[in-house]
Amino acid sequence: MELSNKELLLDISVNLARVSDWILSEKKQKLVDRFLEGTEQFLKSLQHAHVSIRFKPTLERFSKEFEKLLKDRNQKDREEWAERALTWANILQHRAKLA
Repeated sequence: MELSNKELLLDISVNLARVSDWILSEKKQKLVDRFLEGTEQFLKSLQHAHVSIRFKPTLERFSKEFEKLLKDRNQKDREEWAERALTWANILQHRAKLA
């Protein structure tokens, strides 16, 4: 079953909220990696879907930021990383209706 754009965005949002909490625990790194891989797949599906013109700029900004989050996931300042992930989780949740 194919997910709607809104469902994909909400899944991405929930995953980011979860990993923003887990990233602070080194014991949960494998779980963080697994959820980020799943989030990356949701994002790829969304990038190939038709999205509204109103949502497209948000998707483009988030795609760039998600690449940075993936690259920076092992940085020392995990609280800053978690804050960035949680900020995007909130943004995507509120804008899901525009997709």
